[in-house]
Amino acid sequence: MSLIEISGVSKQVELPDGSQLEILHDINMTVDSGEHVAVVGRSGSGKTTLLNILGLLDSPSSGTVMFDGVDTGTLGKAALDHKRGSSIGYVFQQFNLLSGLNARENVMMPLGYASGQMFWRRKQLAEAMLDRVGLSHRLDSMPDQLSGGEQQRVAIARALVRGPRMILADEPTGALDIETGTTVMQLLEEVATEHGAALITITHDPGVAALAARQLRLDHGVLSEVAGAAYVAQ
Repeated sequence: MSLIEISGVSKQVELPDGSQLEILHDINMTVDSGEHVAVVGRSGSGKTTLLNILGLLDSPSSGTVMFDGVDTGTLGKAALDHKRGSSIGYVFQQFNLLSGLNARENVMMPLGYASGQMFWRRKQLAEAMLDRVGLSHRLDSMPDQLSGGEQQRVAIARALVRGPRMILADEPTGALDIETGTTVMQLLEEVATEHGAALITITHDPGVAALAARQLRLDHGVLSEVAGAAYVAQ
């Protein structure tokens, strides 16, 4: 069984003049546990909207989203919140760090919903994950004291700290230099492998896309397989 399967998914938004803008059109996509998939496409092609639907942060206008065999359209808000918190790790393009919390506390946030040893060891787990992204010296730093690249690594540590079943990464190397970006992608792959998690990367970087076992192209809201030649960003 696929970990996540979306069928016939479309997404429209209403414009100020009352007309409908279609962002995604009849999307079909399956991703298995342990699989690394890259979704590539130009800016404005609908990649982030697709990621939000895959991550249960947004609902499609039509179509179904199945996660681990469950139709998420039948779930209430509390059940959706629990599934997101327990099973999905997000690396947001804009980081979304909480400004009033230091690096350690930001990474601890997802563990506040954990149980047992994971809850009681949340401080140590957060510190260990920050060490893995090279930020053991920045545990007490506030977001505004961190560079863009450091903020991105904190966001990645936060996404991975619970060992999620699915990791969604929106331009995960966008604010990083080449060397750090390579290290971060290796870490994403490593943690995904450790937990048998699916890794879905949204990117316009052909080098990042090439790391995935399978590449999909999103163009004007239509998703298709990338076969043969490597993707070239435009």
